[in-house]
Amino acid sequence: MASPSPLLPGGPGASPKSAKPAGAAASAAISTARQTHLPTADVEESPIAAADAGAVPEDELEMASTEDGTLSASTSITSSIHQHAFENGRRFHSYKYGRYPIPNDDAEQRREDVKHAMMLELTDGKLWHAPLPADARRILDVGTGTGIWAIEAADQLPGAEVLGVDLSPIQPKWVPSNCRFLVDDVEEEWLYGDNFDMVHMRTMASVLKDIPKVLRRAYNALKPGGWLGMQELQAVLGCDDGTTPPNDGLAVFYRAVRTSLTKFGMDLDMPRELRPLLEEAGFVAVAHVARKVPVGPWAADRSLRVAGLYCREAVGDLVPAMAAKPFRAAGLSGAECEALAAGARAALGDMSRHRYLPFHFWTAQRPLVGG
Repeated sequence: MASPSPLLPGGPGASPKSAKPAGAAASAAISTARQTHLPTADVEESPIAAADAGAVPEDELEMASTEDGTLSASTSITSSIHQHAFENGRRFHSYKYGRYPIPNDDAEQRREDVKHAMMLELTDGKLWHAPLPADARRILDVGTGTGIWAIEAADQLPGAEVLGVDLSPIQPKWVPSNCRFLVDDVEEEWLYGDNFDMVHMRTMASVLKDIPKVLRRAYNALKPGGWLGMQELQAVLGCDDGTTPPNDGLAVFYRAVRTSLTKFGMDLDMPRELRPLLEEAGFVAVAHVARKVPVGPWAADRSLRVAGLYCREAVGDLVPAMAAKPFRAAGLSGAECEALAAGARAALGDMSRHRYLPFHFWTAQRPLVGG
């Protein structure tokens, strides 16, 4: 990276993957003596060094995606009182049906938890990057999904109340006593209070139709001095060394992803363009670090290879999710959807093409005075 960053071992919110410290251990994990946060200048990561051909151990490539137990932490037990909608063999949320075009079924929940494991590998286990005080009392997780982040945050902060909000009622039934979930549309009026120490969002910037409004609500929900943390995956396939041609099956797939999701009102480049919106909402100390997540285990660095394994699995599971609704809504035929899927699946097995996805980390603070 171009400058020191808290996305290195030992920063705030650190968690040894699925390990969940409690009591004194949890307090140590968030000791203010260890707090650092993102640099205020935009930091872009240098190109990822690729491993030499044959240099990656075979057993490493065969590792299970659940080797550290992270995914099992949020096995969902969906309440039978909630209804769901079904389309093309996949299940979708029924509350505000059509608001979000990606499924919420078991396959999609697993993909979300794979992305969580990928993020932990990318950041050496850190759940957040803002300098959260050790006496934090209230945390809001916007777009909580399976609730895995909220649950792990609640374990790390046993003295805090963690509230997760999402359109889909897919969170676990059994959670820490200081964690609870609410089914709600975060683009409607917030009724959660105005004294949060931190508001957290992950992969929400592109989904929200009116992100300036949501950022203003996040600002108003924070106590003076409180922090907003955003972790945003940008849906654009990158390659720095020319190994991925334009007709690459995964490149073609991601162009179709961008075209189809744009029709649902999504801005897939928003993850990198949040600074002016955050500042307009009133935030100060806006900080941004952009990381590159390899798609597949092609990187020379072992942590990036593991993150790449998770990323490849998540992308592979995205393929049928896109075919279930977004591609069809964009006017693609069943045959065209299958052709895109076949090309993407074939490309995912080719590690000679060094593809990556950008991951953007943002922190911003509500001023202590005058906010």
